[in-house]
Amino acid sequence: MTSWTVIAERESRDLWVGGRGPVLVFGYSVLLSAMTYLAATNQAMNFLEQREAVNLTVQVGLAVGVLLTVVVSADAISGERERGTFETLLLTPVSRRAIVVGKLAAASTMWLSCLVITLPYLWVLGRGVAGAGPAAVLALTVGSLVAVGLGGIGLLISAITNSNKTSLACGLLLLLVLFAPTQLPALPKTGIGEAITRANPIGSALHYISQILASRRGWTHDLSYLAAPVVVALVAATVLILAGPRLARLTAGLK
Repeated sequence: MTSWTVIAERESRDLWVGGRGPVLVFGYSVLLSAMTYLAATNQAMNFLEQREAVNLTVQVGLAVGVLLTVVVSADAISGERERGTFETLLLTPVSRRAIVVGKLAAASTMWLSCLVITLPYLWVLGRGVAGAGPAAVLALTVGSLVAVGLGGIGLLISAITNSNKTSLACGLLLLLVLFAPTQLPALPKTGIGEAITRANPIGSALHYISQILASRRGWTHDLSYLAAPVVVALVAATVLILAGPRLARLTAGLK
């Protein structure tokens, strides 16, 4: 096993065996179960509403999965500094770059677990409209881009802040700023609004998913909306790899 996979295995074990991961995912499954029950028991639901229900489920899964990924990644370095366990990790015979990459991979398991939990609900809601398959592929591809990108930003915040509370607050504030414009349905219909949506990795990802699942557009029709998620994921991953030795240290900052 390469060094970063060893760190990823260790971090994932602490996350899931330690109890944080199962508790967070259980709360998400309860929320999704309530949504699916309300949608599935609606006797007046037609095919159009089924597609909207599938679209909503994918968007909720993406939102919660990204939220949990950012929360875990924002705690990854600053949290270990405050708990006094980071020095022990730095003494292990692995590179600091591997530590950073492994921590991001472990945080991304939160998104993957949310995706796995979402799949049965998509199958239930998408029966009769053939929407479960495309929804699952969209969630895997688009959601993974957003989760890796914003998880990487959360890890950067965790490395350059002195306090774990500050790191978590900054991560949640970032998500709030990115999610707020998505609650304005008319935003992409204006010139400035479309520019904001395209620049927002979450807004552009949700818009692209909605166009395919709800509006039944082709996969290549609004493909340009994926530019922001791709750029954010690539930039975040590149910065983490290049600046890894400076990020994994006992003191906050890059100097």
